[in-house]
Amino acid sequence: MTTLDTDQLTAGYEACARLTRAYGTTYYWGALLLPLASRRHVHAIYALCRLADDIVDAPGATTHATEATRSALAGFRSRFEAALAGQGTDDAVLAAVAHTITTREIDPECFDRFFDAMAMDLEVAGYRTFDDLCGYMEGSAAVIGEMMLPVLEPTSPRARRPARSLGLAFQLTNFLRDVGEDLDRGRVYLPQADLQRFGADPARRRVDEPWRAVMRFEIERTRRLYREAAAGIAHLPPASARCVATAHTLYSRILARIEARDYDVFTGRARVPTLAKAATAAATLLRNPHRVAASVAGV
Repeated sequence: MTTLDTDQLTAGYEACARLTRAYGTTYYWGALLLPLASRRHVHAIYALCRLADDIVDAPGATTHATEATRSALAGFRSRFEAALAGQGTDDAVLAAVAHTITTREIDPECFDRFFDAMAMDLEVAGYRTFDDLCGYMEGSAAVIGEMMLPVLEPTSPRARRPARSLGLAFQLTNFLRDVGEDLDRGRVYLPQADLQRFGADPARRRVDEPWRAVMRFEIERTRRLYREAAAGIAHLPPASARCVATAHTLYSRILARIEARDYDVFTGRARVPTLAKAATAAATLLRNPHRVAASVAGV
């Protein structure tokens, strides 16, 4: 590797860390418990996903400028694939991402599923059933867990299914937290069958009893996925177990914050304060790694 390549990678990983700290604070605080060599790979994977997501979630991306958005997403995917193929890039972030995928031997097929799911956001505004939604989340959520596993270095192949469940739980938590923001983008991720079952309509942007009922239902479904994910922590080495346990705890707390807001996801965003995130990371760092999985199993 030349000095220029080393400088580019350093700049790229630093940029990935800044993106993660600014927009993916749960990932950032969890990754702090990893050795630096692994931490930067978490940042790189997050940065790639964030940049692609920003394209499809830009103002007007799906309501006024869909064709331009398709072109922007296709261009970003093409530049990523070129960097991954070793063709060189002047984009330091993509250079770091390609380095992470290559050195950690992450299956490139994961990224095909991911980019295909991002493209779906420009074509599909809603999902009829939960199974239909899971078809989308295969590439937008479950696959993120698969991408992260080579970085976390699991001790058993039994970590794979819980990793996928955690990706799904994170994504569903985002959907429940961001109902109002997604409506502004012309999207509804809550399954139409569930909304009809409870007589709820997010377009009314009103917290009534049908809305509370459907939110309670979706939150319990999401908590089941968090419980499934907790089983995988026992199959990770100590640093990775602490990292995942921290992210698991922090993200799952968003559900309690939604409940504390009486399921109002229209007038503000349910957040876990930064101080609470720091305190959780510190407490997990000090915890016996053999007890880490048990500490999150009851979510």
